[in-house]
Amino acid sequence: MENIEINAIRNLSYGLFVLTSRNHQQDNGCIINVASQITESPYRIVIAVNKANLTHDLIKESGIFNLSLLTEECTMETIKHFGFQSGRNVNKFANFSDAQRSGNGLYFINRHTNAYISAKVVDSKDFESHTLFIAEVTEAVALSDKPSLTYAYYHQHIKTQKPAGAPTSNEGKTQWVCSVCGYVYEGDELPADFICPWCKHGADAFTKK
Repeated sequence: MENIEINAIRNLSYGLFVLTSRNHQQDNGCIINVASQITESPYRIVIAVNKANLTHDLIKESGIFNLSLLTEECTMETIKHFGFQSGRNVNKFANFSDAQRSGNGLYFINRHTNAYISAKVVDSKDFESHTLFIAEVTEAVALSDKPSLTYAYYHQHIKTQKPAGAPTSNEGKTQWVCSVCGYVYEGDELPADFICPWCKHGADAFTKK
């Protein structure tokens, strides 16, 4: 019988990054937490991208991407902007000023980041819900000396920030908290089919406070 505790999985070391790509019609970006260097000569990195993300499809089509390395100064609003809404429904760069284009023509995030890496896909591997993209680095630029944002730091310090529009607590009401993004649902019972309005995870991601 499988015994998989989510808190054990989260103790793996992760970073948090904004991954960007584009095709001829559209730019998009999303949050990912798996990216690592795998060779030095040439410099190659590997990223894991959820197939449900539009950015995944743009990388499959274009073969290129940028990885913006977030810092501990990152706010919950940035995480929400790139992680809790879909580029299939909104243009994430329409009114977003903290970005500019690199040499490959893609956006990178220039605020609350300490570097960006541009890369060209050389191979990919399919793994159920995600695709692993193996890519050769074509450009890597340092932007600041601020510490990189880890998944652990996000959970301890950033996820607790309440984005604009967060529901206010009413004394006496039962609260159900999303373990992914921190959204709070108030009510005696959490509907079995409830979908988090921020991160789109289901009722199984919620715990009673």
